[in-house]
Amino acid sequence: MKRITTFLILILSLVISGIWAGGKAEEASTDAAPLVVAMELQFPPFEMAEADGTPSGISVDTAYALGEYLGRPVKIENTAWTGLIPSIQSGKADIIISSMTITEDREKVVDFSIPYAASGLTLLINGDSPVKGYQDLNDPGVTLAVKSGTTGAIWAQENTPEANIQIFDEVAACALEVSQGKADAFIYDGLTTFELQKKFPDTTRVNLENLPGTLGGWGMAMKEGNTELKEKVDAFILEYRKNGGFEQLEKKYLAEMKQVFDEAGLPSFFEVE
Repeated sequence: MKRITTFLILILSLVISGIWAGGKAEEASTDAAPLVVAMELQFPPFEMAEADGTPSGISVDTAYALGEYLGRPVKIENTAWTGLIPSIQSGKADIIISSMTITEDREKVVDFSIPYAASGLTLLINGDSPVKGYQDLNDPGVTLAVKSGTTGAIWAQENTPEANIQIFDEVAACALEVSQGKADAFIYDGLTTFELQKKFPDTTRVNLENLPGTLGGWGMAMKEGNTELKEKVDAFILEYRKNGGFEQLEKKYLAEMKQVFDEAGLPSFFEVE
């Protein structure tokens, strides 16, 4: 009887150990799986690369903070803007953190987190152009530069049918068109137009007034139906904001820009209602 009892205890111990080990292994495997984050490293200081190619910027810091919150290592995938959404649809990436505005059209194909930042569209204008603001854009004599696939391109197509719209794949190409006088204005977010004007101070000027209806939230995008990840990402954003994470990023990367926005009476990027 004693030998049978000992045998049963041994079997029970092995079963329990196996269940525990199996659960632990599954948890460890989940925790160890890299969080693949897609972003286009062409939007400093949000998404950029150092001289050696190392990703850096606000979105990169945010991605690593999210990875720490989830208990997962982070892998940044530098992805062309037009390839961002396809990258999560195909499963090549888990999430997009790339200053992406939440729009109705995008919500049809991806799930967004709650907004973590907000921005509107502004204008980089050629110094000799008669264009002063958005009221002057819808004219046959006006040439606009826009980046393919952006909300700026969409806004131009919907609101300036009379203008000559030139579409480019790179921000640098749009800015160069304006600087050289080949385009009257480039429609993009305030941070970028502000920084580009500093690169072309003698040939361009900036209008930081948001184009009508363009102030919108930025979200982190995930594959449709991944509710588990979305819930965790939403919880991270709320906690990160509560703990001052976004405020610290603003101080680190956007101190000068925030001062300019404050003086112009414009909301900063992380003032999300």
